[in-house]
Amino acid sequence: MAGRAVPGRRVPVYVISVAAELTGLHPQTLRTYDRIGLVSPGRAGGGGRRYSLHDIEQLTLVAELTSAGIGLEGVRRILDLQNQVAALQARNVELRAQVAQLRAALETSLAAVQQLRPNLPALRPQSSISPFQS
Repeated sequence: MAGRAVPGRRVPVYVISVAAELTGLHPQTLRTYDRIGLVSPGRAGGGGRRYSLHDIEQLTLVAELTSAGIGLEGVRRILDLQNQVAALQARNVELRAQVAQLRAALETSLAAVQQLRPNLPALRPQSSISPFQS
């Protein structure tokens, strides 16, 4: 249908049976991963789990890591570290933008000072003899 928007990556739309089919995992495994906090699907009005595309990607990663021999606690740590890295990368982008804004403001201020400089009174060079020396 024309005009219908595709849901974002974090919009919970997939029921557990579809999520299980998309990830190749058993629905009970998905419930276990939810219970231990590896993935946190949304909930429908009746309490049923609804998985987003992001959740499906997380589940696929969990399946890959566990099939490589990493235990669930190791998987949890890897996911936590990935979340920390993503948060730090986002903060880095924010800080770089702030630095760019501050540099632009500094350049504007320096340009204004340069324009005013010819109007500033001349300063006498400091002599080696001061009237306050004894």
